[in-house]
Amino acid sequence: MEKFFRLRENNTNVRTEIIAGLTTFITMAYILIVNPLTLTAGGATGMDFNAVFVATALGAGLVTIMMGLFVNYPIALAPGMGLNAYFAAVVMSSGGAITWQIALASVFISGIIFFILTITKVRQMLLDAVPDSLRAAITVGIGLFITVIGFKTSGLLTGFYIGQNPAKPFTELGANDWLLQLGNFVEHRAILLTLIGLLVTGVLMVMRVQAAILLGIIITTIIGIPMGVTNVSSLQDAQWVPSFSNLAIGQLDFAGALNAGLLTIVFTFTFVELFDTFGTLTGTAAKAGLLDKPDAKKRIGQAMLVDAGGVSLGALLGTSTITAYVESAAGVGQGGRTGLTSVTTGILFILALFLAPLALIVPAQATAPALIIVGVLMMGAVRGIEWDNMVYAIPAFFTIIFMPFTYSIANGISFGIVFYVILATANNLAGGKNKVHWLMWVLAILIVARFLFIDINA
Repeated sequence: MEKFFRLRENNTNVRTEIIAGLTTFITMAYILIVNPLTLTAGGATGMDFNAVFVATALGAGLVTIMMGLFVNYPIALAPGMGLNAYFAAVVMSSGGAITWQIALASVFISGIIFFILTITKVRQMLLDAVPDSLRAAITVGIGLFITVIGFKTSGLLTGFYIGQNPAKPFTELGANDWLLQLGNFVEHRAILLTLIGLLVTGVLMVMRVQAAILLGIIITTIIGIPMGVTNVSSLQDAQWVPSFSNLAIGQLDFAGALNAGLLTIVFTFTFVELFDTFGTLTGTAAKAGLLDKPDAKKRIGQAMLVDAGGVSLGALLGTSTITAYVESAAGVGQGGRTGLTSVTTGILFILALFLAPLALIVPAQATAPALIIVGVLMMGAVRGIEWDNMVYAIPAFFTIIFMPFTYSIANGISFGIVFYVILATANNLAGGKNKVHWLMWVLAILIVARFLFIDINA
């Protein structure tokens, strides 16, 4: 073990690495609950909760172990927040045209594209092409997108049809359009539980408690028992041995995924994963001091390949895009420096398969605060936007605002890229010196073609 993971060379030991792996697992274990709830959406997507739970635990465990064994990096991976919400939104908003099997096939295809982009090093070229402000805006926009989902699933955010409320007419909206309003948390205990969960999680965060998000979910779930929101009756006849029946393994509909209308979905999965993973990998590796080593570039490339393979593997198992997690930094902060940290985390994810009955009793009002708090964390990226330069500020703002308001990550990225290309070029004609990479022109043309020839809500 010492020789395989090069523990002494990295100034660490077995005990430190195992503790670091446990720390990483605790900080990101909330995904075991949140991901199945997000992808199933209360049955609206047609996916089975237990099937997604198994896929989440197995996918996170196997790919994280691969990262540890093949790259020797202390980085854990699991189904990504934001992309799982996008996955569910695509299925639910399609009116049955896009099934979860088709969506999984789209994720698998995006993984293959991701793998090709990595081995051909086009991935690095794309990272150079997109300005830092737009990359930061993508993170912020996804954070708001996740927050809106948390508000909706909890009941804090509700809607009503204008035709049913003549006291508030808006002639510019159709009779079947709806407005958003605050949920009535005074009369509904479930919504009140969400507010309690937000307070509990927020207090834990400011007190710098490890695993604050996971503990927030657990405490809120327990508080929900006397409130009548958390139903624990299912634990009486619970089966603690993992059930592998009705799994989604291998149920990918490639024929449906090859439909031209799904090109934008594949593009979004690929594009967002591209920047999300790069930032997490390099940021965590830098914190661990791994980028200062002679073989840093080679190992980062290997890590990207494992991540790319994990995307397709996750789809095969039955979950949305698997990606590197920024929570890995918690393990690094505990001294994790090698792949033994990742192997430890991965093993714990697989052992978590025996916790499915506990995950089933968690109400949506207990996980909604986690989604909202994750949105808070992602909002921090807004500092990376050059707000005093309109060439960057306007596209960044559109990137951020179109994601939650149109309920589409793809729309936000699309508007940001097109507006940047146009505004940067116009500014250059006026004497500016903005870099507009040729790949940005290619992306802009593809996006315009998408809006002209493909259903924008696809």
